Amino acid sequence: MGDERPVYTLDEALSALRFGKYQALVLAYAGLGWVSEAMEIMILSFVGPAVKSKWKLTSSEESLLTTVVFAGMLLGAYSWGIISDNYGRRKSFLGIAMVTSVAGLLSSFSPNYVSLVIFRCFVGVGLGGVPVFLAYFLEFVPVSHRGRWMVALSAFWTAGTIFEASLAWVVMTRLNWRWLLAFSSVPSFALLLFYGLAPESPRYLCAKARTADAHRILEKMAFVNQTKLPPGILVSDKAIKENEESNLLRDTHMLSMTRKITDKLKSGFSSFFMLFSRKLIRTTLLLWVLFFANVFSYYGAVLLTSKLSSGDNKCGSKVLHADKSKDNSLYVDVFIASLAGTV
Repeated sequence: MGDERPVYTLDEALSALRFGKYQALVLAYAGLGWVSEAMEIMILSFVGPAVKSKWKLTSSEESLLTTVVFAGMLLGAYSWGIISDNYGRRKSFLGIAMVTSVAGLLSSFSPNYVSLVIFRCFVGVGLGGVPVFLAYFLEFVPVSHRGRWMVALSAFWTAGTIFEASLAWVVMTRLNWRWLLAFSSVPSFALLLFYGLAPESPRYLCAKARTADAHRILEKMAFVNQTKLPPGILVSDKAIKENEESNLLRDTHMLSMTRKITDKLKSGFSSFFMLFSRKLIRTTLLLWVLFFANVFSYYGAVLLTSKLSSGDNKCGSKVLHADKSKDNSLYVDVFIASLAGTV
């Protein structure tokens, strides 16, 4: 017993390494993912009215261009979550960036309305995986610092909205909506360009019992941050749990194959159903309502800006709207709304 080396968990290692230059690089890559999503979302305020005017679309057809993006995001959120949990964060990033960038660029070459709807739906599928970037970044951050740096990451969203409003102000007044779609896909291509520099999440590696790979990443973090890992051997929480279970089952018969399969299936759904346990259901429902209200009001304000700045709405003076349609009021209004997000 005296020869046993001490052990430490991933959370203990992250606390010892502290937040440093290595996490700042991870923040930059994750932030680039948020910038790309913010730009693709903000573009809805400009492309819809422009395409409606160009192709003589109805209001319902214009609205469908926005609806398919969010429908794709709903599908993508579930799909990329599964890919991230089973194949790793980096592979999910590769898929997210490829789908978003390629579909975004192809949408700028859309020959007709139907093809544009299809490509924008695929863009939405890619955007649905962007929350993986948040989880990925936080998995490098010590527990005591996560709240602070989660807010810092959200600043990249605001930066993306401001940049998109500025880009639209320049591009739409000189070129057209196709160029705006093409330029807005550049951040997604940048994710592909810097993909090779993004490390795998050590927490994911530990969850897959790949502690040796996780330890190598932690060593790089220690070198870049000029800190030291705790003495001993890195062990995953999964290994600790399995060790405790093995001690309990040491004097019992081995589980049958049917029991093992059942336990594996239960573990896959246990985290989800835990949200609806008696202790957590009130918190779960409250957070869902708050998140829904926040997203509903935010996207409503963003997408309504273009309507309120156009001459199509029935409220207000037609003469006033006629005068506004000749200037850059839409881009000014969206830029101001985006800039307000920094306050």
